[in-house]
Amino acid sequence: MDNASAGPSGVDDTHPLQRIPIEISVTVGKARPLVRDLLSLGEHAVLPLDKRIEDPVELFVGDRLIARGELQELEGGEHGQLAVRLTEVVTDKGDLD
Repeated sequence: MDNASAGPSGVDDTHPLQRIPIEISVTVGKARPLVRDLLSLGEHAVLPLDKRIEDPVELFVGDRLIARGELQELEGGEHGQLAVRLTEVVTDKGDLD
């Protein structure tokens, strides 16, 4: 690969498909309330999740898990803007490193 066609990540981005944006969802946890509890929720209610603050978040493209990481504040971004530092990435076998 010649460096002139490499994008910021060092990957050749001359193919048109390389420039199509995708949506990545970041999951911080799940809640499983009863319907009656959900219906009684109001403003300022607290909904407990199944994760702790120090637990990794999960990154998905569609329904496929692609990585795990840690939430952090984006350096140089807008104050309070969140980012994810990847700690594990899915391999070709579908496992996490």
